[in-house]
Amino acid sequence: MKSRKSAGATRVISSKTKQRNIWFPWQSVVLTFLLLLLPPQNLYALRAMSEVNPEAAELPPPKVAPYPVKTGNVPLELTAEGIVVVDEDTNVKLFTKNPETRFFPASTTKIMTALITLEDYKLTDVVTVGNISTEGQMMNLVPGETMTVENLLYGILVHSANDAALALADHHIGGRERFIERMNEKAQTLHLTNTHFTNPIGLDDPNHYTTPEDLASLSLYSLKNPVISKIVGVPQITVADTLYQHFHVLKNVNELVGKIPGVAGLKTGWTENAGQSLVTTIMRNGRKVLIVLLKSQDRFSETETVLNWVFNNFVWQEFRPTS
Repeated sequence: MKSRKSAGATRVISSKTKQRNIWFPWQSVVLTFLLLLLPPQNLYALRAMSEVNPEAAELPPPKVAPYPVKTGNVPLELTAEGIVVVDEDTNVKLFTKNPETRFFPASTTKIMTALITLEDYKLTDVVTVGNISTEGQMMNLVPGETMTVENLLYGILVHSANDAALALADHHIGGRERFIERMNEKAQTLHLTNTHFTNPIGLDDPNHYTTPEDLASLSLYSLKNPVISKIVGVPQITVADTLYQHFHVLKNVNELVGKIPGVAGLKTGWTENAGQSLVTTIMRNGRKVLIVLLKSQDRFSETETVLNWVFNNFVWQEFRPTS
């Protein structure tokens, strides 16, 4: 009897064992199928999570940029009709006046001219100067001389040379017209909704306009380009054509460059209708500030006034989240 019970028990156990043997392969197939559905990166993530040290996974405290805080109440009175003053690190506006009003940009247009040049040409590309008919500030290019794109950029950003800007525009594979189209396309890409160009040098035209806010955005974007940020801070330079037959002395038309420590550009502008314009970037006490003045009666003096006002009425403080 015991042996029969034992045998029966053995048979029962054997039957359960068979059921288990059938169950496990089926479970493995399902698990394999589910794993195959997971993207490979998730598998690696699961493995990494199983190996990571919980203490090492703690994130460092967030790094917060110093934030400008106004500490003074001195009024800022200027003749400039359009003004934007912005902290470059945080994009906080420190002062504005008619920021969304349209103005003639004059030669501050050449900021966009430089951007399109850098996007569509190489610095080493050679431009053959044609018979350029223009007015205003020039570097006195000679028809037929060959200049590198880089040297022409010095012409437009240091000396605000109209002939250099037109030489670059005319060199475009689609001609001057296509170059101007590219300027407007770039304005749309940067969401400069109140900016439009009809020429690469800044001549007055009813359809050639910008706003202080748009110009500030364009300027901040352009300063991220190392070529532009380097060139605009040069007080004076002499450039030559590729054959070293013609030499051009280029003096920075921004009188504050080389005069006020920390001023590193950016662009001047003037026409009779636009008045005096100036975009300035300055580094002082480790803080970068951008100043846009449009239609000013004394752009250099008023920019100095703004600089002193900013650093006398603002301090930069670090704000960290409380625990």
